[in-house]
Amino acid sequence: MIYLDNAATTPVRREVLEAMWPFLTGDFGNPSSHHALGDAAARSLASARAQLAEWFGARPAEVTFTSGGTEAINLAIKGIALGQPRGRHIVTTPIEHEATLESIDFLRRVHGFEVSTVPVDAVGRVDLDALAGQVRSDTTLVSVMAANNEIGTVQDTAEIGELVHAAGSVLHVDAVQAAGWLDVSLDALGADAVSISGHKLGAPKGVGALAARSRLVIEPLLHGGGQERGRRSGTENVAAAVGLAAAARLSSAGRAEASGRVAALRDDLIARVEAAVPIARLTGSREHRLPSIASFLFPGTSGEGVLLGLEERGVVSSSGSACAAGSDEPSPVLLALGVDPVDAQTAVRFSLSTATSAADVEAAASAAAEAVRALTQLR
Repeated sequence: MIYLDNAATTPVRREVLEAMWPFLTGDFGNPSSHHALGDAAARSLASARAQLAEWFGARPAEVTFTSGGTEAINLAIKGIALGQPRGRHIVTTPIEHEATLESIDFLRRVHGFEVSTVPVDAVGRVDLDALAGQVRSDTTLVSVMAANNEIGTVQDTAEIGELVHAAGSVLHVDAVQAAGWLDVSLDALGADAVSISGHKLGAPKGVGALAARSRLVIEPLLHGGGQERGRRSGTENVAAAVGLAAAARLSSAGRAEASGRVAALRDDLIARVEAAVPIARLTGSREHRLPSIASFLFPGTSGEGVLLGLEERGVVSSSGSACAAGSDEPSPVLLALGVDPVDAQTAVRFSLSTATSAADVEAAASAAAEAVRALTQLR
């Protein structure tokens, strides 16, 4: 099997599992307990937090461990919006993850926030002029993803951050898909808060983190014992936190070399698919793209049919966001790019990893061509 659905989830790295193992077995103490086992767990949790803080370019007190990217995004958006006294206006884009859009819609429905949506161009890049015109004196938060999980387009969040901060507002960046490929430190992204998910970079599912400037007042989503410095109550998952810190550390080692190598494989895949499948249309930006994602439309076919054909030929990929898998509706991301709704139903996303080989890319392109050919011959 050739696995090219790494944007949905990555396998747990062996080094991460080995780092976690002691805390799943003998070192099982509750970090809030005041005895030897608890103290050992607390020290390990603090060490993991310090490692992750260095990765984020933040202070340890600015890092909050969560149950994943969705919770981190919810905590950032709802927590900042409800904790900051600035106003009740939020700005976002139409190509954000559901966790962002649903959190913002909750604030609109339940708390009366006004929402402005900034358009993107045909490759998914945010219209910076429109953004500058949308941020107001009462804008409490702007939320933008660093890199889109469906089409791979990367935003210039540093420039977005300059616009947002010039207006006196706050920028949250969803870096769930970018983590492991880009520098997701607060300064590099120009952000006040950054959310990530562990299972996108070799840690297990069920752990994530939010790095947020300590000056921000964040209303917690979970109330209770006051863990995570009051930002997220609940007994901490020490094993998962240690695993996330290990995955972050591993991803940063040799990131530039790995990104360059995978980007070359991505470009080879794009070239092979476009050469072998004349109807294929690349989605997203060619210039500003994650190293790992190559996404296509195959007009006149069925995206589901292409995916089945690929799997029959030993290649696993997806149509886009795993969170929207099984939906009969066309992708809102593709619609925001101006893609025809019928064509949007033909989307296929290949997402590579550092384990992907040149042979995998060649086989995937060949399988795509065969799958599309089989479908078009049936018409």
